[in-house]
Amino acid sequence: MNVNWNEITHVTKVDPAEPLPSDLEVLSGTDLVIVGGSDGVTEANTLETIRTVDAAIPETPIFQEPYRSSHVSKATVEAADRLSIAAVYNGDRSHFVGKHVDLFTEVGRKPDELLGSGLPVVGDLIASKGVDAVAELADSLLGEGYVVQHLDSAAAARAGVESTYTPEEVAGAALATEAFYGFPVFYIEYSGTYGGPTDVEAAARYLEETTLFYGGGIDSREKATEILEAGADAIVVGDCFHDDPETFRETIPDP
Repeated sequence: MNVNWNEITHVTKVDPAEPLPSDLEVLSGTDLVIVGGSDGVTEANTLETIRTVDAAIPETPIFQEPYRSSHVSKATVEAADRLSIAAVYNGDRSHFVGKHVDLFTEVGRKPDELLGSGLPVVGDLIASKGVDAVAELADSLLGEGYVVQHLDSAAAARAGVESTYTPEEVAGAALATEAFYGFPVFYIEYSGTYGGPTDVEAAARYLEETTLFYGGGIDSREKATEILEAGADAIVVGDCFHDDPETFRETIPDP
């Protein structure tokens, strides 16, 4: 499924380790679903979540955002529309470079599981079937420039974030995302707390092609509106989707 970034203003983050609401009709107003998490997440519950959500809203794109390469398999790659890989600028080396190398190491180590090919290697040459399979995987990959701004969050602990960025550094990370790395998404993550519009305003002025996501503490229409008016292209809502579906509905902008 092709993704029209200009049409995405509301993103739902779904944790495979958390129970889904009984009525997934609540998702009907969201523009994109990202499935991912860390604690308790497996390839199996990720795949089940992707398939369940897809059955409920088949016209809505679904991304898998794996925390570990073990969360990715041929089945998840085929079930999701994109494999979304976060590069945490203010995290440790593992979460900016290391996990990306790990993912592609797994591609080489167990290609049948990830790609369903065989990636046969003869000397330094990879047979054409393997090249095609790697190209297919590359087409499904999507990089996210990521800044985690809540030090007391699980996201910060997992990514080795020891300090947050100033608005000027957030702006620099946004500029690097678009002008140097070429990632299609720059994500400001406040992870469960509301960070307000300052970082969004700092980043938005440097982004023309890159889509700006803000996530964290969006639990009302007022907060959603404030962040979008500050320059975010889309808000990311996670906790209240699982905890309070009626409040979640209020975060979805009017058509």
